[in-house]
Amino acid sequence: MVNDQELKSLIKTILNEMVEGNSSNENGQQNAEKSTHSSNSGNNADAVLPDISEVEIKKELLVPEPNNEEGYYELKAKSPARLGVWHTGARYLTTTSLRFKADHAAAQDAVFSYVDEEFVDKNQLFPTQTVVVDKDEYVTRPDLGRQFSDEEKEKIKQHCGHPEVQIVVGDGLSSAAVEANLEDILPAIKQGLNMHGVEVGNDLFVKHCRVPAMDVIGELTDAEVVCLLVGERPGLVTAESMSAYIAYKPTVNMPEAKRTVISNIHQGGTPPVEAGAHIADLIKRMIDHKASGLDLNKV
Repeated sequence: MVNDQELKSLIKTILNEMVEGNSSNENGQQNAEKSTHSSNSGNNADAVLPDISEVEIKKELLVPEPNNEEGYYELKAKSPARLGVWHTGARYLTTTSLRFKADHAAAQDAVFSYVDEEFVDKNQLFPTQTVVVDKDEYVTRPDLGRQFSDEEKEKIKQHCGHPEVQIVVGDGLSSAAVEANLEDILPAIKQGLNMHGVEVGNDLFVKHCRVPAMDVIGELTDAEVVCLLVGERPGLVTAESMSAYIAYKPTVNMPEAKRTVISNIHQGGTPPVEAGAHIADLIKRMIDHKASGLDLNKV
């Protein structure tokens, strides 16, 4: 069996050969000499490979000598899909394969990491949590992510009272989405509601939160409208997508059709500030018409 030291040595040798081989093929003898230097420096314990996730996919074109390079870039700019990745034989290029794995790792991290407690305190969110005990249970038992203990219910009642609008922040399936968007979207919502003369209660943060947790909070606070800002399931395009689930007087086991959803809130989708302004207008409309979801569309 290969021990850890032998395995590390083998991996380092393969990486050095890849760097040297790629440089030789792409740039000729001059870069081959540079790759030798790079290979030697690779034996240095302090040497690191560049962060492949920093490359913007929409600006990267790996197809050699495309017939319409300008058109290709235009197409890539309009889609988050991985276009123009090319291949070597029947396989993806090493760069393409590594980027896929890096994005997949970022998505996993978003699901299994937690929102920093200092971030919660900084944004003046009152912390509470569902009956879920850890991330493994959160993923495997969605039903528990919508339930609160009697103790937590009492805390919510005492902290929130009976506001006109109750804003809830939930970690959901992406802690990264909360930390990336909240500081922009929350002030935008509050400013918009303030302009409409709508009262906003004390904000909540729910750990291990599923969307129907907002229904319990709705019953506990008797708020006119509950707005849940929650991290969505991350994908390979972004791990920072947030959604807003909004409902007029939500109740436990209410039909999903009574919820209004604003999705894809992130810098590459709907910018959080723009989404916040739209959400504020939407909440005011719900209050005026006493409806949400499909019922609001009928008005």
